[in-house]
Amino acid sequence: MKIVAHKIGNKINGEGASFTNEELQLDENMSELIQNYFLSAFKSEETFQFYSDSYLTNNLIYSTVDFIFANPELLIDQSKNIGRHLYDAAENPRVQGGELFIVFFQAENENEVDKIGIFKTEKRESFLKIFPHDETMDLEKDQGISLAKIDKAALIFNKDKETGYVLSVVDNNKNGDMYYWFEDFLKVRQREDDYYHTQESLSIYKDYFTKQLPQEFEVSKVDQADFLNNTLNFFKEKEEFKLDDFAAEVLKDEHVIESFNNFKTDYEQEYQINVSEEFPISTAAVKKSQRHFKSIIKLDKNFHIYVHGDRKMISQGQDEKGKFYMIYYD
Repeated sequence: MKIVAHKIGNKINGEGASFTNEELQLDENMSELIQNYFLSAFKSEETFQFYSDSYLTNNLIYSTVDFIFANPELLIDQSKNIGRHLYDAAENPRVQGGELFIVFFQAENENEVDKIGIFKTEKRESFLKIFPHDETMDLEKDQGISLAKIDKAALIFNKDKETGYVLSVVDNNKNGDMYYWFEDFLKVRQREDDYYHTQESLSIYKDYFTKQLPQEFEVSKVDQADFLNNTLNFFKEKEEFKLDDFAAEVLKDEHVIESFNNFKTDYEQEYQINVSEEFPISTAAVKKSQRHFKSIIKLDKNFHIYVHGDRKMISQGQDEKGKFYMIYYD
C-alpha cells in the first residue's frame, strides 16, 4: 500500500491547501489499521463509473487515476492534481476542509486488480488522553479523527477502463451539498449493472402501484398492499427477472399490464433511463429496497395496519358506525 496525504481547505472561505512531497511511512500495525479504516467504508454493492459531458478523458479524476494505474511510482505528483481539483471543486461555504489521502493498493494475487483509493476526512471529535501517575491520573482533552466512519471515500478498481472504470463511492458528511463529492469532484454516475436494474425496477413498480394504479382503476388500499407484497416476494424468490413472468404472476390483468407498460415508457423518458426487462436479480438491492416497500394502511390518526401476508385474510366494509377492516388470523 502506497499512501500520500494532503491538507485541503475550503477555497470559497479563503482557506488554503498544502501538499506533501513524500509518501507516509507506516509500520505494519499502523498500515493495517489505516487500511481497515479506509476499506471498511464500502458496504454497499452499488457501483459507479466516471463520465464526461464530452470525452471521457476530459474527466480529470478519470485521466489522473488512469495515469497512476500505468505509473504508480508517480503517485505523489499525480495525487497533487487530485488535491488541486478537490480544492477547486468547493463552491459551497459549508463544505468542510480536511485531510485528503490518495492510496494505491497493489493486487495481491491474480484474482484481484489494482485499486486506487481517494479518501477525505472532515469531522473532528473530542477525546480524552489518560496519563497514569503513581496513585492518580491526569486527563487531557484533544481532538482527532474518529476511526468509526470516514467522511468521504472513493475506491477505483482497475477494470472496465473503456466505460469509466468501476467505483465504490461513499459520502457520509454532505454538509448541505449533495453534489460536491459525487458530481463536482468525481463526476460519476451509477453503473447499469444487476444492482442498478433491480433497484430501478423496484422503484418503478412501487411508484406505479402507489400513484398510478389507483388513478386508473378502482383498487382498495388492501389491493395496493397486495401488489406491493407480491412484487417484493417475486424479487426475493426469483434469481432472474423477466418482465413477461412478472406480468403473468403479479400484474395478471391485461388492462393493468397495458397500463404499466405505458407508465414505464413515460417514466423512462422523464428520467432519461432505461430499465431492462430481463436481468439477474441482485439480492443486495432487494434487501436495501424492501424497507421502502412497507404496505401500510393508514386509518385516520387512530391506527395503522401493516400488511405482510395473504390478501384473503383482510377485508373491509361499512356499517352504521363507519368504515371498518376485518382481519383474520390463525
